[in-house]
Amino acid sequence: MRIPLFREKTPVKDAKLNLSDFLPYLVNRVGVIIAEQFGEETLAPHRISIAMWRVLAVLASAGAQRQIDLADLTSIDASTLSRIVTRLVRLGFASRARSENSSREVVVALTAKGSALVARLIPPARDMEAEAAAGLSAEELAVVKRCLRRIYGNMQARPRRASRSSVRRAAV
Repeated sequence: MRIPLFREKTPVKDAKLNLSDFLPYLVNRVGVIIAEQFGEETLAPHRISIAMWRVLAVLASAGAQRQIDLADLTSIDASTLSRIVTRLVRLGFASRARSENSSREVVVALTAKGSALVARLIPPARDMEAEAAAGLSAEELAVVKRCLRRIYGNMQARPRRASRSSVRRAAV
């Protein structure tokens, strides 16, 4: 009798992935192409990146923010955000100061120069959004945005599972 060297896995139902109908793939492609085009056409002449724009846009929309809150609102990890804020401060678009509530907290705010830049960039940002949504009715666009906000909320609420590598490291 022959003993197999490995155990055959049972076939996974529908192991093929149709990327043209896979939500994470579609969301990523849309986000990447919009960010690339907006970055190249609108942001590059001002020497700012798409990540820097996200920080500026959040500050313009939500006002001064603790750096930790800014990381959450921009979906940028804290260490990367710190470097971005440093660059924005150096360029004169943002200021950074210790919080009045806690000397350990840093608050980031737009400067007058940063506010003026955001005001110049909002019209092309809206134009890019309109071009991306061409052919969608106002109602369809509202549904897309509502669905994306719901999906984001679902993923935020989802319990995080440890990766196999982190489980192995913890066991060592």
